[in-house]
Amino acid sequence: MTTTTARVDTWEMVLVHRVFRREFRILPALIRAVPPGDTARAETIGSHLANVAGALHHHHEAEDELLWPVMLDRVGLRADLVHRMEAQHERLAGLLTRIDDLTARWRAHAAADVRDELADVLAQASGALDEHLGDEERELLPLVSEHVTPAEWNALNERGREAIPKNKLALVFVGAILEEASPRERKMFLAQLPGPARLLWRLFGPRIYAKSRDSIRRG
Repeated sequence: MTTTTARVDTWEMVLVHRVFRREFRILPALIRAVPPGDTARAETIGSHLANVAGALHHHHEAEDELLWPVMLDRVGLRADLVHRMEAQHERLAGLLTRIDDLTARWRAHAAADVRDELADVLAQASGALDEHLGDEERELLPLVSEHVTPAEWNALNERGREAIPKNKLALVFVGAILEEASPRERKMFLAQLPGPARLLWRLFGPRIYAKSRDSIRRG
């Protein structure tokens, strides 16, 4: 079994998990509150949901490609745990595919039946996501700290950051993460951003994020 000489700190992944949990928890009620035919409101919520679902797709693909193979190679006695993670990803992938389809249809016409089905599927995904992330944080991440090298973990984090847009929406992504961060996590997260990005956040980020957040959560 391969071991590492330095333990990785998985705080950033746990922080991102909190963002996914929050958004999947609050979105079903926000969607159900949209009046039939209100395509403007459906577009606002639907666009946000598409971004969140896309980020979760990307997060899971990174783990599928960069984390599970490494873990299977090094924690043979807990291969069952890694396979459970893979199975949970498959279940969530199916739900996310349905969410993608329903979101596109709802954004187009804001039909009540599509709205309600989308909210129901999102609620199912929220429950499945809570189960998966809980298992991952309790059982898998402690093994990651022991068996994954800092270079391998950094590669996974870099893949995750690729989901952050390279435009104004990047400030919304940063704000969504910082909303869940403790003071220590906030300091560490901002320290990882390039200097120009930190400056943009300080000058414009809080206001841009608050405007986006409030437009989604109002009503």
